[in-house]
Amino acid sequence: MLVEFDRISERGGVLGAMETGYQRGRIQDESMLYEHRKHDGSLPIIGVNTFRAPDATTARGSIALARATEAEKRSQLDRVRRFQAEHSEEAQDALARLRQAATSGENIFAVLMDAARVCSLGQVTDAFCEVGGQYRRNV
Repeated sequence: MLVEFDRISERGGVLGAMETGYQRGRIQDESMLYEHRKHDGSLPIIGVNTFRAPDATTARGSIALARATEAEKRSQLDRVRRFQAEHSEEAQDALARLRQAATSGENIFAVLMDAARVCSLGQVTDAFCEVGGQYRRNV
């Protein structure tokens, strides 16, 4: 465990390692190792790759995905638009307070909770993207 801390220190600490993507790479490597070990059986997991029920009727990968119908999609969009219309004035004030809190460095939790009462997730996300930019993965 201490070896990993030494590796991070060699890269300039947590911030230096983040800039080079070291932690993300290590997490991906460990995840890949876990998946390989799970699939080849060298990491036994009860019910997944060992001691599986012999009469199991569900084969791996045969579960059907639940998809929303077009009517359900339209209904959800209509509800969001109606919500936004009902709270349009309150939402603008809440989003302005949220932007101000985010740019000033203050704790945004309380302001975010207030905004969540009158704003959609998309409106909140857009406000954060305006002040903080959009995350782009370094690959």
